[in-house]
Amino acid sequence: MTTIRFIMLGGFLGAGKTTAMARLAKHYMSQGRRVGIVTNDQAQDLVDTHSLREQGFSVEEVAGACFCCKFTDLIDKVGALESAQHPDVILAEPVGSCTDLVATVVQPLKDLYGKQFSVAPYPVLFKPSHGLKILRSAGGSPAQLSPGETGAGEPRALRAGGFSPKAAYIFRKQLEEADAVLINRIDELAPAQVEEIAGLVNEQFPGVPILRVSAKTGQGFDALHELLNQQGNFGRKVLDIDYDTYAEGEAELGWLNSSVRVIAEREFPLDAFLLDVVNGLKQALRGTGAEVAHLKAIGLWEGFFGVANLVGSNEDAVLSLPSRFQVKETDLIVNARVAIDPALLQEHVENVVQSVCARYEAKAANAKTQSFRPGRPTPTHRYAAAK
Repeated sequence: MTTIRFIMLGGFLGAGKTTAMARLAKHYMSQGRRVGIVTNDQAQDLVDTHSLREQGFSVEEVAGACFCCKFTDLIDKVGALESAQHPDVILAEPVGSCTDLVATVVQPLKDLYGKQFSVAPYPVLFKPSHGLKILRSAGGSPAQLSPGETGAGEPRALRAGGFSPKAAYIFRKQLEEADAVLINRIDELAPAQVEEIAGLVNEQFPGVPILRVSAKTGQGFDALHELLNQQGNFGRKVLDIDYDTYAEGEAELGWLNSSVRVIAEREFPLDAFLLDVVNGLKQALRGTGAEVAHLKAIGLWEGFFGVANLVGSNEDAVLSLPSRFQVKETDLIVNARVAIDPALLQEHVENVVQSVCARYEAKAANAKTQSFRPGRPTPTHRYAAAK
C-alpha cells in the first residue's frame, strides 16, 4: 500500500505559512505529484482557504478549533481529498495560535494511521516581527502574571513582542517542539538581523536545525525540500506544557472572520481598496494600543482575487497577491487576530469597511461576522511520550 506523505507546517499567526504552503504545493506538483491542502481556523470564512483555492489548489478546511481538537475532522478532510484526487502529498496548516501539535497530531497520526501516512519532519516558521522581540525579552516568563490574568492591561513596553507573556509562551512552545526552525522573510531582513535571530534560537533552543528561507521568493527552499524528504526519528518532541497558560495566551486574542458584498456604481481598483481596508484597520487599532497578530483581507469577483495583509502593528500593510483588476462588485472577507476585546474589534472592522466603501462610493451588503475569543484547547488525543 502506497502511503501519503503528510507535511504539517507550523508557525505563529502571520509567520508566512500559507505563502510557504503554496510554494511547496507548486514544487511537488511540478514533480508530477498530486497535492491536497488542509487549512485550519477557529471559525469559518478563512482568507487562506479562499486564496489557495483561487490559485488552483485542492483545499479542504477544518473549522471551529485547531487540528488537535478536531483530529477526527482532519482525518475526514484528508479522506475527502483522497476520494477526489488520490493525493501523493498532504500539506496541513494548523491555526497559528496553537502548539503542542507533536503530542496531539503528529504522534496520533504515526501511531493510529502509520499505514496510511508517512509523516514528514515538523518544521515551524519563525515570524521575525514578533519573534525577535520575544526572544530578546528578558520578561517572557508566564510566572510573572497572577493566576487568571492575561496581561492585556500591561504597558506595551513590558509585554514580549507586543503580547502578554502568556501569548509569548505559545510562540516559544511552537519553537520548542519543532524538528527545524525556518527563519522566514530573509529577503526583508538585514543579514545582521538574520544572524541575531539564528543566535537567539540556537541559544534558547539548542540543537534544533535552523534554515533561512523566504516563502515569498523561494530563497532557501531547496534546503527545506531536502528536510521534508528525510525519513527518520522526527516528530518526537512531546512538550511539557501548562494548558492553563496556553489557554489564557490564546484567549488574549480577539478573533474575527467577516464577509460582506461590496457594490459600487463605477469600477474601482480592487487592490487599492483592499490596502485601504487593511491600512484603515491598522490606524484604528493603533489608537487602542492593541497588538495586531495578523490581519488579512481578500477580494473575490468572477475569477479575480487580491489579498492584502498586515503581520504586526508596526509593520507595513502589503499586497501579497495582487489582482490588478477593476471591479464594480467584490466579495470582501476580513480575518483579524488582534489582542483586543472581540466586540471592540468587530466595531472597528465594521466602521473601517463602511468608511472605505464610502470613499469608493460603494455600499456594503449581506455582512456576516464571527467575533470571539478562542476557547480552551481540548485535544482529541494527547500522547504523554513519543512512541
